[in-house]
Amino acid sequence: MNPVIRPRRLRTTPAMRRLVAETHIHPAQLILPVFVREDIAAPVPITAMPGVVQHTVDSLRRAAAEAAAAGLGGIMLFGIPATRDAIGSAATEADGILNLATRAVVAEVGEALVVQTDLCLDEFTDHGHCGVLDAHGGVDNDATLLRYRDMALAQAEAGSQLLGLSGMMDGQVAAVREALDAAGHTGTAILAYAAKYASAFYGPFREAVDSQLQGDRRTYQQDPANRIEGMREAGLDEAEGADVLMVKPAMSYLDVLADVAATAQVPVWAYQVSGEYAMIEAAAGNGWIDRDRAIRESVTGILRAGAGAVLTYWALELARSAAAEFGGHA
Repeated sequence: MNPVIRPRRLRTTPAMRRLVAETHIHPAQLILPVFVREDIAAPVPITAMPGVVQHTVDSLRRAAAEAAAAGLGGIMLFGIPATRDAIGSAATEADGILNLATRAVVAEVGEALVVQTDLCLDEFTDHGHCGVLDAHGGVDNDATLLRYRDMALAQAEAGSQLLGLSGMMDGQVAAVREALDAAGHTGTAILAYAAKYASAFYGPFREAVDSQLQGDRRTYQQDPANRIEGMREAGLDEAEGADVLMVKPAMSYLDVLADVAATAQVPVWAYQVSGEYAMIEAAAGNGWIDRDRAIRESVTGILRAGAGAVLTYWALELARSAAAEFGGHA
C-alpha cells in the first residue's frame, strides 16, 4: 500500500501545524468577566473558581489595566451590592457599585478595551431572579422591561460602551434600544444574550455574585433540550436591534452557536461559563488532565464553532500565552 493522499504531511512539525491551523486564539477575541463587590476592603477569592476573586474598585482598576496591557478585546463587569431589595434598586443608583465601578474602569483604561456591563437584576434583587416578581411570585416580563430601561440609562451614563442584556425577557432588546436612543445614547451598543439556557453549569457563578436565588429560572431561560428555539431567540434579538448576539453556555451548546453564527448578520459571541471553568480547574488540580492543553482546546473549540469572541475567566492567561507563542505579535 502506498497512498498518494497523506493528510499527515501537514501535521509533521509544530511549525507546520501552526502554519495550517484553521483556528487561532487572539487576545482581541477574548473578554474577561470580572466581579466587583461593594462591602469588602480586599479581594475575596471565590472558592468554586480557583484564581478568580470578587474585586474591590481599586483591585478592579488594576485588573482592567492588566487586561488592556495584554490586548484583550474587552472586560465585562458584574456588580455585587451591599444591600438588595425586591426591585434591585441598587442597579439604577448612580453611585451603585456597578455604575461606580464602570466609571472607574472607563477612567482607567479609556479606549484601550471595550468596557461592558451586565444588565440584569439577579445580582441586585433579594429573591435572586432576573426580574421583578408579580403577586404570584413569577417573573413579570413587562414590569421587568421598565427596570431594564432604567438600568440601561444608568449604565450608559456611567460610560459603559456595551450593555450585556442577560435576563432573557421577551422584548428586552427593543425596550432598551428605544430607551437609549430616546436619551441620546445612540452610540451605546447592545450585546444580547440571545440563546441563554437554564444550565447546571452556572453553579459557581452563584457564589461569585452571592446569589439569593431560591428555585430556578426555567420559565425565562431556555430549555437545554431545544436547538431550534435558540435560532428563534437570536433572530428576534437581531431584528430588535442587537449589535452582538450571545450563546451561553458555550461547551454544551456548540451546535446552537454554529447555527446562530451561520445565519446572523451581526457578530456572535459565546460565554465559557463558571461551571466550564471550574470543571477544568478541578480536574487539573487532581492531576486528571493537562490543564494548559485543556484550556486552549476548550476555547479553540468555541472559536472553531463560530464565535467571534469568547467571554472566559482565562482571558488574561490565554492572551499572555498567545503573545509568548507568537513572539509578542499575537
